[in-house]
Amino acid sequence: MEFTMGGRLEIRITPADVGKRVSVRRRPEGDGAGAEFTDTVGVLTSWNDGVVSITRKSGESVHIVESSLVAGKVVPAAPARRRGPAASFRELAAVTARAWQPVESEPLGEWRLRAAGGFTRRANSALPLGDPGLPLGEAFGRVERWYEERGLPAYVQTATGAEGTQETLCAELERHGWRREVTAEVRIAALAPVGDLDADVTAVRLTREPDEAWLSRYQRFSTPGPHVLRVLGSGPAVWFATVAGGAGGEAPAAIGRCVVDGRWAGFMAVEVAPEHRRRGLATSVMAALARRALDEGASAAWLQVEEDNEGARALYDGMGFAAHHRYHHFRPA
Repeated sequence: MEFTMGGRLEIRITPADVGKRVSVRRRPEGDGAGAEFTDTVGVLTSWNDGVVSITRKSGESVHIVESSLVAGKVVPAAPARRRGPAASFRELAAVTARAWQPVESEPLGEWRLRAAGGFTRRANSALPLGDPGLPLGEAFGRVERWYEERGLPAYVQTATGAEGTQETLCAELERHGWRREVTAEVRIAALAPVGDLDADVTAVRLTREPDEAWLSRYQRFSTPGPHVLRVLGSGPAVWFATVAGGAGGEAPAAIGRCVVDGRWAGFMAVEVAPEHRRRGLATSVMAALARRALDEGASAAWLQVEEDNEGARALYDGMGFAAHHRYHHFRPA
């Protein structure tokens, strides 16, 4: 990371750069001899009262005493992508929302309040894709009241790490006492290589609706009530994949879900029974769903994976999926 100009470290950012992506270097606390500088890259979200606040792509906010800065500069809004389809944050945000729709929805300006009986945070959180039509503090209060009326915890879903994402909103949520609870990556890839994976798809059964066997393997609920089925069945063109687990009514060995929406195919709920892992069943499910999506005209793929799911991250790395942005769920502290 290079900060020098003519051999000197320079601070080339000011409070006027709030909202831009920056890279800064600061002295360590104590300024001990031999101590290394600390570098931070992210969106400059505020510069007030001698404190510089930067929100990283991870969603973490870093607060830096201005006097400790030794260098700083504005950097490009997002690194150039080396693989995968071109996609904007706004396009992906809309596509991912259509693939997992709530039971109840209400606008708040350009935000969308969503509820589905508490089944998953994605279907039970405010989606802020514009101006709420209120000062942010009032909008946050309205979100809290709306979910309280439904007996649900209040969440706001935000995104970081790509051009046009919501680092400033993340910082405002923190300033109003909200805290990040969960972070996941949205990953994208070309669809054809997923369909071309070397996988046996002969045992994968595809259906338009989840049957009792599929639901018995899915781990995100205790009782599959109507709200669960509404969410799972939502989307422009939905497919469910099942690999049978054996005779005697055994739960499926593996399942998956795919939503085809124009050029996009979104993959969700890919699960393999513990006793059937390391047999390539997740790859078979992905390949079968990808081939069906290709038949329906899709050309690009997306999925979401939580940060701490190392096994899934490794699997999707091998399929060519690369991180596009991260999304977070904020909840009042």
